[in-house]
Amino acid sequence: MSRHPTLLPLLLALLLATGLVSLATGPMALEWGKLLSPSRLDATESLVLLHIRLPRTLLCLAVGAILALCGAVLQGLFRNPLADPGIIGVSSGAALGAALSMVLLAPVAAGLPAWLGTGLTSLMAFGGGLLTTLAVYRLARTPQGTSVSVLLLAGVAIAALAGGVLGLLNYLADDQTLRDLSLWQMGSLAQGSLPQLVLVCLTALGLTMLLSRQATALNALALGEAEAGHLGIDVQRLKRRLVLLSALAVGVCVAAVGIIGFVGLVVPHLVRLLTGPDHRGLLPLSALTGAWLLLLADMLARTLAAPAEMPVGIVTALLGAPFFLWLLLKQKRGIGLA
Repeated sequence: MSRHPTLLPLLLALLLATGLVSLATGPMALEWGKLLSPSRLDATESLVLLHIRLPRTLLCLAVGAILALCGAVLQGLFRNPLADPGIIGVSSGAALGAALSMVLLAPVAAGLPAWLGTGLTSLMAFGGGLLTTLAVYRLARTPQGTSVSVLLLAGVAIAALAGGVLGLLNYLADDQTLRDLSLWQMGSLAQGSLPQLVLVCLTALGLTMLLSRQATALNALALGEAEAGHLGIDVQRLKRRLVLLSALAVGVCVAAVGIIGFVGLVVPHLVRLLTGPDHRGLLPLSALTGAWLLLLADMLARTLAAPAEMPVGIVTALLGAPFFLWLLLKQKRGIGLA
């Protein structure tokens, strides 16, 4: 499965250590001894730990794992390391759906229970992500298979169109909604509610279980669509299933925390460089690495501009954009253009 069998326990240990640091880090520093012995926490410290730090840390872990898993699946599905939920338009479509819900359906959601209002926004985000994904996929389909260049160009075009509509919604929104939308579009883990946390965690658990069963099929697809078909895999059905799952999961994440870019691009590629292309190891290791990376980015977002808080999407963009440029240059040299 993996060329480095010790990587899994090392990642788990690193994730645990980073999680403890995350729980201790913030405007109110918590002592390590008290974290390891919660009975020593006073009332204020218990409130901060149980109602702010712990839910936020769990949300980080779940969202990071989902984005990295979806990135690994889409890269395997389209057989290209440049594919990820943001670049092919899934995140933009999900953002547009969620924004439509926040701006146009706000009066309807206000009269619903909190969990149902969250579900409505997630449903709209899922619908937007699914529609944009299907549109990009249809545009990239050719009789010879999926054209990666058309896929990326279509993703850029769809993202630009969604960005234009998002700009129009910003123009139509009132002051408070405009502020909420602006912060949400940059990605933030500070506003996650308990219903959103539960929904994202359940999504991460279900996605991990479902995608782990598709690892062998993704390995076969890496040989080519025709070869995978000869091995008895229904390629079109596999693509529809994986696109649907990715759109659903990304839609839930975007509805909960906004747009967080580059996690789905950077993490699977790094893991692939370390362990190889076998999806039986790539998928779980990507999930753990994505959870760790987003947790690290969130800690930076909380501390770099303290006591203010920087949107985590800015941190992931600052970390991921240079890596993406490096990856593009590597691809360019690989095909003899540099």
